[in-house]
Amino acid sequence: MPSKRQIWVGGVPVGGGAPVVVQSMTKTDTSDIEATLAQIGRMVDAGCELVRVAVPRDKDVVALETIVKRSPVPVIADIHFIHTLALKAIDAGAHCIRLNPGNIGGRDKVAEVAARATAAGTPMRIGVNSGSLPKHLHELEREDPIEALVSAAVEFVAMMEELDFENFKVSIKSTSVPNTIGANRLLAQRIDYPIHLGVTESGTKWSGSLKSAVGLGTLLAEGVGDTIRISLSTFQAEEEVKVAWEVLKALQLRERGPVLIACPTCGRLQFDMDTVVVEIERRLERYEQPIEVAVLGCAVNGIGEASHADFGITGAKNEGMIFAHGKPLRKVPQDRLVEELFAEIDKSLARGGVEADARKAAEAADWLERIEQENAGELTPERIAAMEHAAAEAEPEAVEGRRFNRARA
Repeated sequence: MPSKRQIWVGGVPVGGGAPVVVQSMTKTDTSDIEATLAQIGRMVDAGCELVRVAVPRDKDVVALETIVKRSPVPVIADIHFIHTLALKAIDAGAHCIRLNPGNIGGRDKVAEVAARATAAGTPMRIGVNSGSLPKHLHELEREDPIEALVSAAVEFVAMMEELDFENFKVSIKSTSVPNTIGANRLLAQRIDYPIHLGVTESGTKWSGSLKSAVGLGTLLAEGVGDTIRISLSTFQAEEEVKVAWEVLKALQLRERGPVLIACPTCGRLQFDMDTVVVEIERRLERYEQPIEVAVLGCAVNGIGEASHADFGITGAKNEGMIFAHGKPLRKVPQDRLVEELFAEIDKSLARGGVEADARKAAEAADWLERIEQENAGELTPERIAAMEHAAAEAEPEAVEGRRFNRARA
């Protein structure tokens, strides 16, 4: 279940049933105002809804005031160790303060920041990473790292409540995916504040994206998490945002832009699908509509596996076909598949729907049937499923027995 409590970071609601919010962090020197704002612009174009900037020095606070005023989305000031920077960041207009109560210098300094934030109406994100647990939890960390992470977070929550400050979200991050999952599951049971998710120091764009998708995707699928950040070792912060959106779209939690479906290819592949898929993915980036586009590597499976797609293509030897919503539209030369696909997408979006030419659609359907007949001897996944369905209607008990035997094997 989503967190019961809700806070507002600028004009963005977090928790309390609001959509999961995508955030990321700039990679620039914050004191370089123009470079930082340029990167924020690219992040926002990719779908970033909250942006965090590092504030380790006084000159960063000076720049923060301008950045906050010019940023198109709310800005979170990331503070460590020096509590006076948090005070100055609040005065500079930061929409939120990221604070680890365990490394800011003690309860009195946390109380000072909480008092200033209360007066300004500024929310905070409090929390801990696996690498910065309080000393008194180090032994517990060796025995039970998940409980240690959660205990630290719950202690910080209790501290904030004792200071009469409840305008915050909570995060606990680990470099371990299992620990991240286990700790956030447990935390969600113990607090009702919004939860920020992330796998810290997850790695490169490749490995980090996979680890983050597994960790955050598991939690989000269970209803845990109100805002996310994908942490990748890249200077292109917008790449983190793109991954975050793909995770949310895969779970159907948010919609933003197109969804691309592409078959994994096999020995039946009869055209350069790798190049085609890359080109289609690149061109889809300029579309804001949440359309679903499918690319099938051969015509053997027909279009049944992607009948739910808004648009799609499939190919065989020197020819291919464009389809929409499971229905053939027209046959085209294979080297024209991509161009004709996007021409159809643009026309359909412009007129608010697909309009098929009956003659061309019939020609495409005939072509597809011919290709399927030529490959009738091949047991494709779709054909196997159809055969099992037909058999199940004829003799359901026998089919269940065969399935059981396959499972045991």
